[in-house]
Amino acid sequence: MALDCYEGSAMPNAYVVGQISVKDERKWVEYRNQVPATIAPWEGEVVFRGKKASDFAKENPHTDIVVIRFPSMEAAKTWEASPAYQSIIPLRQEAAEVMLTAYQA
Repeated sequence: MALDCYEGSAMPNAYVVGQISVKDERKWVEYRNQVPATIAPWEGEVVFRGKKASDFAKENPHTDIVVIRFPSMEAAKTWEASPAYQSIIPLRQEAAEVMLTAYQA
């Protein structure tokens, strides 16, 4: 039986998943250290960060991952468009190749 993740929930959480290939470790650390301050106003929290251990079903070119939880898709979208986050995107682009995808759950 499949579970309906929205059942009984007024608003599902949003998860922003970043798949990452680091190009410059020093700049990546600088960027990564700035992200928490940009997500805090929208009640975002880093759920986990990790490094790839194994590919099971296709080869994923990205070696790192981050999952950030927001209370709603609106909060995630507002964070992504915020001046605080937009101001650090150039640093992110210098530091890594990043694919960001938002999911509801």
